[in-house]
Amino acid sequence: MKQSAIFLFASLLLAEDWPEWRGKARAGEWTETGILDRFPSSGLTPKWRTPLRTGFGGPAVSNGRVFVTDFQSVNRLQGIERALALDERTGKILWTREWNADYKGLATTYATGPRATPTVDGDRVYVLGAMGALVCLRAATGEEVWRRDFVREFGTQVPVWGMVGAPVIDGPRVIAVAGGRPDAKVVAFDKMTGKELWRALSGESSEPGYAPPVLIEMGGSRQAIVWHAGGVASLDAASGKLYWEHAFPMKSGLNVATPVLSGNRLFVSAFYNGPMMFALDTAKPGAAIAWRGTSDNEIQTDKIHALINTPVIDGGFVYGFDSYGQFRCLDASTGERVWESLAVTREKARWATGHIVRNGSRYFINNDRGELIIAKLSPKGYEEISRAELIKPTSNSGNRRELGAVNWSHPAYANRHVYARNDEEIIAVSLTK
Repeated sequence: MKQSAIFLFASLLLAEDWPEWRGKARAGEWTETGILDRFPSSGLTPKWRTPLRTGFGGPAVSNGRVFVTDFQSVNRLQGIERALALDERTGKILWTREWNADYKGLATTYATGPRATPTVDGDRVYVLGAMGALVCLRAATGEEVWRRDFVREFGTQVPVWGMVGAPVIDGPRVIAVAGGRPDAKVVAFDKMTGKELWRALSGESSEPGYAPPVLIEMGGSRQAIVWHAGGVASLDAASGKLYWEHAFPMKSGLNVATPVLSGNRLFVSAFYNGPMMFALDTAKPGAAIAWRGTSDNEIQTDKIHALINTPVIDGGFVYGFDSYGQFRCLDASTGERVWESLAVTREKARWATGHIVRNGSRYFINNDRGELIIAKLSPKGYEEISRAELIKPTSNSGNRRELGAVNWSHPAYANRHVYARNDEEIIAVSLTK
């Protein structure tokens, strides 16, 4: 009995939450052990499933709760956005919080719900709606603590695919890409009260873009990296002071992937404009362009033109999905292509993609066909270990696809489970050995 209690306690200590976009520190890494080596031959069976409305935002998991958002249309583009908390063990809905949303101005094909994963910080959860409503809720009850409206308060012109970048917590601050004009493209708020603490960057020069902000420690400073539709900028996370900025104008304002840090390399990649690799100064805040793609064409791509997926850097190599579903490996030091494979997405189609999460020496990849894959990645090639159906693809991709629909929501990996959603439900599947 005593031995069992010790084992249970040890298991709890090793358990890991997924409190924000791409997990802790937005790193796309899942460090839990005790995860299965291969999927069972019978497939993956959900531990629970709970009905959900439409939306693209993935779930966050913290303190025994799963947080997710959705949308219900009432009159075409007008409807109700909703934040929900579910019991992590059972999927039972513990609370919901609703607010009205008017999606006028959004691309109608994708006017189906919030895009941003909730950001959980202790006893509070921060939710960003598709039209720029930033809401702070009590994690235990769903009670609204404070709210800021980017359009009404900062003059934001919501881009055609909505507000996407999940806000990030930095100590007492919550930092958001607000897209405000004239000088509030990025705004930091007191996370407890919602009071504005600082604002930075011109909102007049370009759209806010879609990439979320990330925090890094480099050059002796804590930097907020903001990749907006006009370039990549580094801000002092505490004050909003601009450290450095490199222009990188985006066609159609379309930058979605999260900036990726590995050592002193910082990598970004866009659907039309391709990638750019920065070499960060380790002595002081600064960055130089190490290399960049030479193509601004979505079809004739030379490196990785990412859309929804965020590439990863591992062992001096970059892995990610190109514009038409090609899974590629690049040499991180030069950008030269090492190999390419269509094995992950199974079809060469516009915007075909998947989300990549590292677990030890292997990767979990959920492609937009609703499949979950375990694979090893190396400069020698793509090595698939196991594949299984995870969740039904239900979203309209806006173009022709083999299955008629896609699943573009990033799952959460927490406490040896994967939590995934589509436009109909959210599920929990055990990945324990």
